Amino acid sequence: MAKIAFILLCHKDPEGIIRQAERLTAVGDCMSIHFDASAPKSEYDRIRKALDGNPNVTFARRRVRCGWGEWSLVQATLHAVEAAVSAFPGATHFYMLSGDCMAIKSAEYAHDFLDSADIDYIESFDFFGSDWIKTGIKEERLIYRHLFNERSNKRLFYGAMELQKRLGWRRKIPADLQVMIGSQWWCLRRRTIEWVLDFTRKRKDVMRFFRTTWIPDETFFQTIVRHVVPDAEIRSRTLTFLMFSDYGMPVTFYNDHYDLLLAQDFLFARKVSPEARELKRRLGVLYASEGTEFRISNEGQRLYRFVTDRGREGRRYAPRFWEAEASLGRERELLIVICKKWHVARRLAGIVRQELDLPVIEYLFDEGKTELPDLGGIQSTIEKRTRHRRALMRMLFDYHKTDRLLVCMDPRNFELLQDFCADRATTRLLEIQCRFCDDYLTGHAKRIGLAGEQAGPEAMARLLPTIRNDLRHESDRIADAGFAHLNRMRETAGPDENAVPLAAFLSIPEDKARAIAAMENLFSD
Repeated sequence: MAKIAFILLCHKDPEGIIRQAERLTAVGDCMSIHFDASAPKSEYDRIRKALDGNPNVTFARRRVRCGWGEWSLVQATLHAVEAAVSAFPGATHFYMLSGDCMAIKSAEYAHDFLDSADIDYIESFDFFGSDWIKTGIKEERLIYRHLFNERSNKRLFYGAMELQKRLGWRRKIPADLQVMIGSQWWCLRRRTIEWVLDFTRKRKDVMRFFRTTWIPDETFFQTIVRHVVPDAEIRSRTLTFLMFSDYGMPVTFYNDHYDLLLAQDFLFARKVSPEARELKRRLGVLYASEGTEFRISNEGQRLYRFVTDRGREGRRYAPRFWEAEASLGRERELLIVICKKWHVARRLAGIVRQELDLPVIEYLFDEGKTELPDLGGIQSTIEKRTRHRRALMRMLFDYHKTDRLLVCMDPRNFELLQDFCADRATTRLLEIQCRFCDDYLTGHAKRIGLAGEQAGPEAMARLLPTIRNDLRHESDRIADAGFAHLNRMRETAGPDENAVPLAAFLSIPEDKARAIAAMENLFSD
């Protein structure tokens, strides 16, 4: 059975560290602690005094002053790993943690998970071939020597790098290494750890190289593990759940994230707020529990993106200045059917095409596979269609040789509606308001990735009100915009009532509109 030796790097909150060590070792696992030498010695002494009597806790033999992005973080990790290997001969796995990490599964679950496959868990992507680095310097991390810290000595950091560039002091990467990159939060088997330590003793050239690379905690273990372990025995992922904001800052978890965290396909989570005492208490009880079942839906990343995007509405597809000046044509009429239930809009559009011989294009700004003619590449992706929407629409009018065109859109495309309604052309809108039962919303959440296929009733009960409110907000926003030619059909209304807005939208007699509105199964799911 798996026995985990946790490698804990920490620099603050001695009471929190003590409680974390006691929780994780209470079920038979063990821990090796490195407490940053930059922190007060009194805090370190407090931790030692509280835990020295615990046989499942050891400490790095040497404390290092750690700096973000520096080799010191790797050195501190190696000191803690060496202490763990020596102190805990029965440990089968070594798991990197920080003081902000908390278990989000039971120890029983974690041990079974690690026993299920004889592999290492470490993010390990090709440094040059992947897009793991989103911002900042990339190649420069490796080919120049970094002797200063970018955060504390920005001027010296970039000055030294610029000097090396001017003098041509590029260094070579060790020829037999493929540099890899990934999260520093890994879980490695004992055999792998022993191979890595043996490698560090034999390959002094590699150690010299990494000592002056920038942010080596994202490359050192990721590279060495890939060098000493067969690819088939590496799962390129972390077992620690963490998310980052658009600004590259870690997302912090609080008391109300308990159910969300348990549903993720990870063993630990980072970062848990120091103030989230109730969350820490509940997770601590959970780790020691037995027989607990977990329903993994794994929708954390998608939910976070969904929620944060609500605060940035109106920014995603800002119109380009040249498009704002380009009109579809004063004599043209653009008809837009707006409906969240795409199948309802498609049924209506289909009968309109048949009865009025009107060109119809379904959800061209929402669905990549929408059938469109070849317009020189502008139609090839949703991003291009959205960015050049007026140019695209003019070309579609020209292609179909018509002055009337009907398209279907999702109500979330509010900015597109604003843009088309501001055009010199006549733009008429028909919003189809549908009822949304819980079963439909559940399916909708799973189709768009907000909920996993295994999401349970409890998770959906928390999620459905948010989705329902979001759909209501989309409709209210359209109503409040003051669009000149906005008409509404409602699922709750009969054909006679719906014929009035449909006739105004299509500019047809009401009796003809009534025949269309009376279409059988128009609103059926």
